[in-house]
Amino acid sequence: MGSIRYIVTAFTTFLLVPIVVSAQATSQDLTPEQRARMQMERETRVAAELISRRPIEALNSIWIEELTWMEVRDLLQTGTNTAIISTGGIEQNGPYVATGKHNYVLAGTCEGIALKLGNALCAPIMKLVPEGDIDEPSGHMRYSGTISLRQETFEAVLEDVASSLEAHGFEHIVFIGDSGGNQRGMENVARTLNERWHKAHAHFIPEYYQYGGSEFLESELGIVQTENDGIHDSFGITSLMMVIDPTVVRYTQRVDAGLAKINGVPIAPKEETIEVGKKLMAFRVNLTVDKIHESIAKTKL
Repeated sequence: MGSIRYIVTAFTTFLLVPIVVSAQATSQDLTPEQRARMQMERETRVAAELISRRPIEALNSIWIEELTWMEVRDLLQTGTNTAIISTGGIEQNGPYVATGKHNYVLAGTCEGIALKLGNALCAPIMKLVPEGDIDEPSGHMRYSGTISLRQETFEAVLEDVASSLEAHGFEHIVFIGDSGGNQRGMENVARTLNERWHKAHAHFIPEYYQYGGSEFLESELGIVQTENDGIHDSFGITSLMMVIDPTVVRYTQRVDAGLAKINGVPIAPKEETIEVGKKLMAFRVNLTVDKIHESIAKTKL
């Protein structure tokens, strides 16, 4: 049976070779004028496609990766001029919280910010960021599961993503980061882009990260973290994550093990913690939107 399969494969390959060679020869035999004409025909087809009408109803989403290119194009043409680039991370967060902590939070906050702005879309969350040295592991890289980028790689990717969005016509590119190690890179890239761009503007919003979550919990909701468990976690971040998915903080497992609390604050019952998370998320979204409006207003002076 194996020999028959070999013979069939070899015979099929033999039949295909002349076709490939013939196609290559045809392309190579074209004159410069013929190549130019073929290129012009391709460009004409693309130009016609770019202005063609969308044949179906659009999806209602603020995530660029969920939209078709036609849906993004049409939103740009009808006033959506802002794109949000959010940066998270894959890092250790103690024994209970998933390594994608920041990315789960951004799934809620970026969407909330875009919806409140009303004229914005979210780029795919940048889930890989600097987390420490790789060759001689430092910082979070000392813990299994962490994935790190070099600072220059991180900034290069940020720059390319932002430049892609600017090329499509977004006028305002907003950078927000859910982790402290991301802030410097976003600030550097925003500065570089603003020096290069003439029509579009890059906005680094540090207040998204420095939003005072613990202060809000204490002053507005009366929730005080009376202890410090000494792990990379807090009640605020846990409540934000539980709004998205309680499994990513191992809610059920912690309840079963009698460990359903963080820094002296219980996370059970689940419904109450999720309600706290929603209020904290709304506070963070509103603050960030205000700072984005302020930053954009400065570009119009």
